[in-house]
Amino acid sequence: MKAVRIHKFGSPDVMQIEEMQRPAPAPDEILVKIYASGINPMDWRIRKGGEVADRLNIKLPLTPGWDAAGVVEEVGRDVTGFKKGDEVYGVPNFPGDGSYAEYTSAKASHFAIKPKSIGFNEASAIAIAGVTAWQGIFECGQLQRRQRILIHGAAGGVGNYALQLAKWKGAYVIGTASANNHEFLKQLGANEVIDYKNQNFEDLLHDIDLIFDAAGINIDTQIKSIQVLKENGILVSTQAVPLSDEVTKALKEKNAKGITYYGEPRQEWLTEIARLIDEGSIQVIVSKVYPLEKVADAHRESETGHVRGKLVLEIRKEA
Repeated sequence: MKAVRIHKFGSPDVMQIEEMQRPAPAPDEILVKIYASGINPMDWRIRKGGEVADRLNIKLPLTPGWDAAGVVEEVGRDVTGFKKGDEVYGVPNFPGDGSYAEYTSAKASHFAIKPKSIGFNEASAIAIAGVTAWQGIFECGQLQRRQRILIHGAAGGVGNYALQLAKWKGAYVIGTASANNHEFLKQLGANEVIDYKNQNFEDLLHDIDLIFDAAGINIDTQIKSIQVLKENGILVSTQAVPLSDEVTKALKEKNAKGITYYGEPRQEWLTEIARLIDEGSIQVIVSKVYPLEKVADAHRESETGHVRGKLVLEIRKEA
């Protein structure tokens, strides 16, 4: 099978397409014939090496990719929820055996039946961003109907799902984004949109129940965010690095809570997200689709930090 491999950390050009042996599924795994893989910022942060790769204990060589959509080719002997031919989407066993490949074997519990109303390219743009948004606003943030949520980076891959899920829940949603994304966010349901380049959100907002950081905001912006939280509010960050002493102190003074986390793939969340997509409550936003041979160009675009929704790597054409 063909797979993108990284043998050394560095620029997008370190990624090479190679022939590899097709994996075999372990007892609790499924073998997926991949049609498309979503591209996430974590992919190129790991590719570059450094702090992120060290923190995740990345070992080379590896195949990148945290999002997959395809067809079940084989099931492990202990797997009962899938059968050969099922169309699925989910999160591979990454780091190591990622989704920039023609096949991947992965834990069955990290996959679900894909939404029936969309194709593989769109389905590959959901899993890790969708579960990260779900976990952040519902499990970590405990968002409730009629609460007020501020989403930093609302136009990005995780942010746009957080916005749509919050609207589905019945919350009042405020998003920060550049001016060219304002109409886009309003179409997704945002009640208010703030231009982070030209407006000071800390002067415009107050009594926010939940702040969801999908953009990797800096310490200064975290402090300003805490200022607009109501007492007992929650700041949730997807960056999964400990909050600074300065931010922790500000949270304590506001009697607020701060949580950092990595998105965790859970089949029940993937199944619920698929249902919401099929019923029309959530749109899947794909910015651009790249062929496998253009994986380096896809990473270069992702690294600009200005992608609306998700980029997709097409592994094989859908029939």
